[in-house]
Amino acid sequence: MTQFLKQLLFWSPRVLSIAFVVFISLFALDAFSEGHGFWLTMPAVIIHLIPTVIVTVAIVISWRREWIGGVVFIAIGLFYLFTNLRHVSWILTISGPLLLIGILFFINWLFRKDLKANS
Repeated sequence: MTQFLKQLLFWSPRVLSIAFVVFISLFALDAFSEGHGFWLTMPAVIIHLIPTVIVTVAIVISWRREWIGGVVFIAIGLFYLFTNLRHVSWILTISGPLLLIGILFFINWLFRKDLKANS
């Protein structure tokens, strides 16, 4: 395995998960389109940011323990998949990246000794 491939394998689930957090955080901006005042808008923003907090906690835990990241990201992706079966585009947009990130964390965990040897 080349050094570039090792670096790509190590960083891809981490970078993709951070990009995913930024992506789902954008949905919190929807709360501002309601036109309500500050005190009615803030609870809606907080509710929209709950998935962001969950995925951020998963990233923090997964950073060094990749197998946990594999389990948690796949579990979140499957949970979203089975709770939104009627919305195929939502499944592909939300569950797809979560499942991909989980698989990448598992692959990272499988090759952890090879990745740590040259880092």
